[in-house]
Amino acid sequence: MKRLLHILLMVTVSSMQAQKPSGTLSGRVSDTAGNPLAYASVLLEELKLGVLTDDNGAYIISKVPPGKHRALVSYLGYSTRTVTIEVNENHSDIRIDFTLAESLENLDEVTVNGKSKETELETKGFAVNAVKTKEASLRNIQTNELLNTTVGVKIRQNGGLGSDVNYSLNGLSGNSVRIFIDGIPTSVYGSSFNLNSIPTSMIKQIEVYKGVVPGHLADDALGGAINIVLDGEAKNNLNASVSYGSFNTLQASVNSLYRFEKSGFTVKASGFYNYSDNDYKVSGRSIVVTGLGGVQTPITARRFNDAYRSTGGMAQIGYTDVKWADQFLVGLTGSNEYKEVQHGAFMTITPYKDRFFESDAMLANVTYQKKNLFVKGMDLNIHGLYGKRNRAVNDTVAWAYSWNGERAIDYKGDEYQYSWDSQQEGGPTLAKINRKVASIRSGLSYSINNHHKILINHVYSGIDREDSDALRSVLENTFKGTRDLYKNIYSLTYELTAFDEKLNANLFGKHYHQKTTSIDPAIEEDSNGNDIIVDEIVSSNNKHEGYGFALSYAIIPNITLLASAERAIRLPNETEVFGNDGDNVVANPSIGPELSQNYNLGLRLGMFNIKNHEFTISSNVFTRNIKDRIGLPIETSLNVDDELILYVNQGNAKSKGIDAQLNYSHNNNLGLNFNISHFKLTTESANGTEFDIPNTPFFTMTGGLRYSFKDLIQKNSRLNLFYGLYFTEEFSYLTSQGSNTIGDDFFKVPQQLAQDLGLSYKFPNNNIVMSFDIKNIFDKPVYDNLSVQKPGRAFYLKFNYTINNF
Repeated sequence: MKRLLHILLMVTVSSMQAQKPSGTLSGRVSDTAGNPLAYASVLLEELKLGVLTDDNGAYIISKVPPGKHRALVSYLGYSTRTVTIEVNENHSDIRIDFTLAESLENLDEVTVNGKSKETELETKGFAVNAVKTKEASLRNIQTNELLNTTVGVKIRQNGGLGSDVNYSLNGLSGNSVRIFIDGIPTSVYGSSFNLNSIPTSMIKQIEVYKGVVPGHLADDALGGAINIVLDGEAKNNLNASVSYGSFNTLQASVNSLYRFEKSGFTVKASGFYNYSDNDYKVSGRSIVVTGLGGVQTPITARRFNDAYRSTGGMAQIGYTDVKWADQFLVGLTGSNEYKEVQHGAFMTITPYKDRFFESDAMLANVTYQKKNLFVKGMDLNIHGLYGKRNRAVNDTVAWAYSWNGERAIDYKGDEYQYSWDSQQEGGPTLAKINRKVASIRSGLSYSINNHHKILINHVYSGIDREDSDALRSVLENTFKGTRDLYKNIYSLTYELTAFDEKLNANLFGKHYHQKTTSIDPAIEEDSNGNDIIVDEIVSSNNKHEGYGFALSYAIIPNITLLASAERAIRLPNETEVFGNDGDNVVANPSIGPELSQNYNLGLRLGMFNIKNHEFTISSNVFTRNIKDRIGLPIETSLNVDDELILYVNQGNAKSKGIDAQLNYSHNNNLGLNFNISHFKLTTESANGTEFDIPNTPFFTMTGGLRYSFKDLIQKNSRLNLFYGLYFTEEFSYLTSQGSNTIGDDFFKVPQQLAQDLGLSYKFPNNNIVMSFDIKNIFDKPVYDNLSVQKPGRAFYLKFNYTINNF
């Protein structure tokens, strides 16, 4: 009887509700860039009716009774929107689209935000910065330029687009800093597929680890690591961009993904093209024309042998978000590059002409990712590459040239040729380096519970290299030299979360193993006077152990202490051991690994919200104690080789300093970021005298300012204005000569202050963005490695087109 009455009551109530008119509320939730926000909450507060958005950001709430209702829309890490809606009996279906900004709505008092993914990364204890690329991808900004605005990071570039780049993290630079693409070292891809050429639209996030590198990036990154995380979301999209600017610079990129919803079959493709004449003006102490009697006349000249071109792409097919795999993709990565070489390591009075190098790569790749493999909490990640990389150097011109682009003359007025018959000393060359490369990164993690996690990671890298030169004799090319390098690095990590997630601990150990072998056939006479072929073999086998930790403790939710330390190992890479003619690098098979004790102590304040103001302040104190540092020879006299580079173990060194940054925003319209870095990098001479390591900028500052105008010219449009500032204090690429400072000025890189301006305009449909950038607006001389001058004032226009969820 009770059951029957209950049924009758339910039927009666349902009938009454059915007779009562109701409406439907639907729409889409997206961010300010128009990207959908999946799983955002849409709630009608008084009615307690709510839903989560789907993968496309769409939502629908049915059976909404007539009347006024308060709709609340929220998403972790974004502002909360509240809108009053009214449903009447005549127009019962309502569609409302919501746009959320990337900051929580502010209260009158200081409040604490939920952590975004970037904040979670930056509060785990490592000295790490998470660099967003979404906004930068709409402007004419290369990935390297974006990194150069990151605290503690200094990009050292020898010229314009396509020139050699070094990355400095807290004073440690060059190969001490490892670059990864999705955890795979970029050295496998080759120079034609690097951060200069990858468009920011292909990148989801950049992670910058300084000094202490976590175990999942298992590599010999002694000074730090930069990990480029490519966009791996399985949502249908198409993005295309093209830009043109000064020095006949053209850059274009396209990337897209399409997933069949029922089967999960996924197709990804991306490509890029970069070209620049790099014919910017240069002047200074080495930019002269030599006339009769050897008289040198300073001039302002245009670089005439510095053009750069690169093309590349990646195509993958497979399955995403299926039962047996979160991602399973196989594909090909291909790229090629052409780069003219204007001069050697320094800008000399006789530049090169018609010296150039070419490179290409073709690599097969496979990716497999699966969360909760076999048991809940067990995740597997595998990424592998295998293929070929080739590089060729062409240097066959014997004539000497001046900076006016004409043939150089001697003191008598006669054109002359180099006695070695090539632009670079050493003789003419058509050198080729052919490589077979392989790399596989694998990681297995298991979350025992919410507090304990174990990770095992392994990275293997292998290079089989063969050198040849078409200008050598038939016999020399018949018996080609080979260069082999194999590297295995293993890591074991334990992660702990305790005290209501206030404490995060990361303990890790690493095992390094590298083998190098150099074989060069040679002809010798045996005891009977007959010529025989013998192999001259130089090999090394290095094994080392490393370990470290990272700790963070939240004193209160928005004030966090961070500490990290590591015994880091850096093994010499292929170029340092075997040399590279294209980059003017001489082989040094006897070079050894370098070791460093790295320490960081940091404090992070924020994010704080005070009304419409948001700000975050962070600082890090660091020290690096380096043994057998690898770098260029430290010159103590004016006798400097201006063309060739040789990497050596310089000896022991120490880097210590501090960096700090401020991020501020107001009402999602005004944004300000500023950072400062100051350190000392010193070494000791044979008699125990400490001195600064040359060619190192010790004090840098960068800043950026952004302001947005909404509904300018057109409704639902947005205009963003940008300003950037880059300051580098004076430094020298020659060690101090004691009390004798005569001639030192020649080797000093002057103080530099460069400023940029830019704007971007997003059209109302959110599909098209136009941007205009002015680099180095006051055309100030800017220098970098070994005082090589970089481009002056430049203008760039870019169009970006995006389609999502088609």
